[in-house]
Amino acid sequence: MSDQIEELAQPLEEASDSADYKLERKQVASVLYAVDIDDRDKLIELMEPLHAADIADLLEQINAYDRSRLIRLYDREFDGEILSELDESIREEVIAVLTPQVLTDAVRDMDSDDVVDLIEDLEDAQQEQILGALEDSDRVAVEQALTWPEYSAGRLMQREVVMAPQHWSVGQAIDHLRATPEDDLPDQFYHIVMVDPRLHPVGNVTLGKLMRSKRDTRLVDILEETFQIIPADQDEGEVAYAFNQYHLISAPVVDGEGRLIGVITIDDAMAVLDEEHEEDILRLAGVGEGSLSDRVIGTTRQRLPWLAVNLVTSIAASMVIAQFEMAIAQIVALAVLMPIVASMGGNAGTQSLTVAVRAIATKDLTGSNIWRVIRRECLVGLINGVIFAVVMGIVGVVWFGSPALGYVIAAAMVVNMVVAGLAGTGIPILLERVGVDPALASGAFVTTVTDVVGFFAFLGLAAAVLL
Repeated sequence: MSDQIEELAQPLEEASDSADYKLERKQVASVLYAVDIDDRDKLIELMEPLHAADIADLLEQINAYDRSRLIRLYDREFDGEILSELDESIREEVIAVLTPQVLTDAVRDMDSDDVVDLIEDLEDAQQEQILGALEDSDRVAVEQALTWPEYSAGRLMQREVVMAPQHWSVGQAIDHLRATPEDDLPDQFYHIVMVDPRLHPVGNVTLGKLMRSKRDTRLVDILEETFQIIPADQDEGEVAYAFNQYHLISAPVVDGEGRLIGVITIDDAMAVLDEEHEEDILRLAGVGEGSLSDRVIGTTRQRLPWLAVNLVTSIAASMVIAQFEMAIAQIVALAVLMPIVASMGGNAGTQSLTVAVRAIATKDLTGSNIWRVIRRECLVGLINGVIFAVVMGIVGVVWFGSPALGYVIAAAMVVNMVVAGLAGTGIPILLERVGVDPALASGAFVTTVTDVVGFFAFLGLAAAVLL
């Protein structure tokens, strides 16, 4: 048995030197085998080389029964960093399995922003359980953060801030840091925030400049050139954009009176940016905010509404086809070729739509360049339409022996590709202007437009030219 578990553990060690940064199937198998034989020492040995994010991935990949057994066996080794890395869909389940003492130790190791992120989506009973595990000062900090609106900078910030008066020197700042108890400093920080007597932030000093400067150098003489102050009620998406746009590492957060109350670091901002990108991708596909850990019923509920919307739009396209029933009955080739026109338009529309939604999210698409972008997409659609019109015109002649049919499908292809470029860019812009998330609703509208226009152009031209 010992030889078997050693053999299973070998890939775990080899994987640490690999560059794909993902858990292999044999890694998971080796951990589960240690759980099956109830060997805690071996489990700890296997888990020790893994980063907290990898352990979180492992817990997400296995089923609920194995997850529960692993957590109970791992017991006291479970730490707060694993909790912060877990997918929201299984956090409640994991917290319910942890013993009170393990949960208390894990939560006390976390920064305030991680605790806020952990508990804001939990049920009231579990929120109280976690808040009860915190020291009084930490609990007050977390409860204050929870008073800010959801998805705001106030929720995202950490309360642990390293600050210094603006009249201090480098030597005074270094002495202060050395004299401050370790527990009173953030686990990681990149700047010292300079404040005036009213606690208004006036600048940042990087640790690199602090360590390179002489002790008598004034802090105000080595301030960072780039300095952004984040209002606590600002949307976290705007915060993430500011970090990405201005290449920030950290930024102070202020209340309504401009006083320093926290700091946001780049890891939290980039996590928000990643979530926003993932959310846009999922919404473009009409699958909401689901994850692989969601249950069948929950996933079904998320996808059902958009499938229903797609059904309605498909019916609208079918009603257009029904108007040309006689033409299709007389020329069977129309039924063969019309899906091609609609499909090409749909794909072209999706390409323009994806570019437009991404540009809106990154604020690259603005009022000053809207018409230039729309013209570009329409011209791209025109050029691609002409190219594929020639191809389909030839196909129509060779396949069905009808030059007129070739001309009809070629013309319909050009029309639909141009409309696809216009709809793919224009619809997200219109939705964004009226306050609707373009990523959430654009796909259904663009598909409807390209299907309806494609069918109408092809069948209408066919009815006019061929009959």
